[in-house]
Amino acid sequence: MQTNKLISKLTLNLLAVVLCAISAPTKIYCQAADQKEFKVWAIPNINEGAEFYFSPDGKRLIGNAKMNDDPVHQVYTFNVDGTDILRINNLGEDACSFYFPDGKRLLFTSTRDNLDMPKGNYSDPKDYPQGAEIYSCNLDGSDVKRLTNNRYYDAEISISPDGKWLLFTRQIDGKLDLWKMRPDGGDQTQLTFTPEWQEGGSFYIDNETIICRAWDIKDQAQRGMPMSIFTMNGDGSNIQRITKDAGTNWAPHPAPDKEHFVFVKVLPPHNYEIFLMSLKTGKQTRLTYNDAFDGFPVLSPDGKTLTFDSNRDAKNGDRKLRPYLMDISSLNLGEKK
Repeated sequence: MQTNKLISKLTLNLLAVVLCAISAPTKIYCQAADQKEFKVWAIPNINEGAEFYFSPDGKRLIGNAKMNDDPVHQVYTFNVDGTDILRINNLGEDACSFYFPDGKRLLFTSTRDNLDMPKGNYSDPKDYPQGAEIYSCNLDGSDVKRLTNNRYYDAEISISPDGKWLLFTRQIDGKLDLWKMRPDGGDQTQLTFTPEWQEGGSFYIDNETIICRAWDIKDQAQRGMPMSIFTMNGDGSNIQRITKDAGTNWAPHPAPDKEHFVFVKVLPPHNYEIFLMSLKTGKQTRLTYNDAFDGFPVLSPDGKTLTFDSNRDAKNGDRKLRPYLMDISSLNLGEKK
């Protein structure tokens, strides 16, 4: 009996792999019949890049990539099938980009106007590029308008659904706080005043509510640094810690239904996986199952697709990240009417 069950299980797993290989339009990572990950596929033509965000119609992505002979990461947009790739900026080093909700302009962070300053490192909070400023531009990269001008680290930009406020992180004297400003750079307003907490990676859940991640400054730069996810009102009041464990909870992004969000949880020993969490119940659901790095999760405007960055198909020790898509349509995360 046990032998027959084992043979049946192996047959089902083999069938799942064969069906995946036959149906895959691009490189798809199907799981065997008894595993839990939804269908995942790599976006072709983007071989190195991270932090990609959907256009309002869900047809394109914007983010940081290295293409061709780029010496550093620059902002690119492209269709979700990896076609029509367009570089938005080629000066300085870029990070943290976003679409305006009307789909007519772009936001991005760059050191393009402060090349005289130390280069810094976008991956090291102790060495973030001072002189990273925020810009807006047309969809083709023209009509660049500088929105900040202070030689601080201004980055991690997003925008409210109604388009009235830009939300970003500013670092002053090593301290990270959330700020907001108008789309033209006016009314710059500090939202958080927390010398012990380093906030960032923030997004509007709706026009009145913000979600972000933060870490305690005393834990900064340690391996496996603990991080927590918080919500707050749009004016920075009513800060609530919504992940209670002492682990790493990072990179939240809200779902269109305004009830859920995706985020990264680091599982022992150092496995970065993507989870879904309900703001109402606190229930967490694991979405990725891979020993490689899976991070920077972002949900499409209709809630049917997840994009994330991973090195799950890296060869010969190559750890470069590239973008993937996951079909999560069965989770019903779209905007509730």
